[in-house]
Amino acid sequence: MSTHEIKVERREDGGKGASRRLRHAAKIPAIVYGGGIDPVNIQLDHEKVWLASQNEWFYSSILDLSLDGQVQKVLLRDMQRHPYRQLIMHLDFQRVNENETIRASVPVHLVNVDTSPAGKTAGVVVTQELNEIEVLCLPGKLPENIEVDLGNMSVGDTVHMSDVVFPEGVQPATAIDESHNPAVAVARHARVEVADETEEGAEGDKAE
Repeated sequence: MSTHEIKVERREDGGKGASRRLRHAAKIPAIVYGGGIDPVNIQLDHEKVWLASQNEWFYSSILDLSLDGQVQKVLLRDMQRHPYRQLIMHLDFQRVNENETIRASVPVHLVNVDTSPAGKTAGVVVTQELNEIEVLCLPGKLPENIEVDLGNMSVGDTVHMSDVVFPEGVQPATAIDESHNPAVAVARHARVEVADETEEGAEGDKAE
């Protein structure tokens, strides 16, 4: 598991006015809570966090918050963004205990699509139906992503969550059964969908 350290500073002032002043100073107001310790108000450098937020790991990995020379392991639990500006308004971090199971959403990466029978067939599109999976695991076992190998996927195949091979020590947060087994990826003939749309359009013209 990769280590991602983010330096933060303690902030004493609270309230909307103080938060507004922080944002004007290119800082992000935030809070870190949980772990049986009192919540702490903190502030972060906006530019550094904005760059980090462009990476997938920022949302799904254990982060090392460096505060007053001490490192606390946390998960990002909430991010408030400005409705139209490239501005992060507030962040919530939750402390994690390395010996306690956590619940987190992990991105899904499809691999070997181009080399699969479906990927090498003209007119076939492989679509990703599930972008992330919520898992249960110890913090040290949390993967940055879950790879789903589609190397054997053929035209017409659907890969379900029950087909996913989870890393050791990681399991889906919701049990996989007949009522919960969502599709992860599907291989379809693109030209069939186009033909269907054309036929529907033609029928609509006739009706008019």
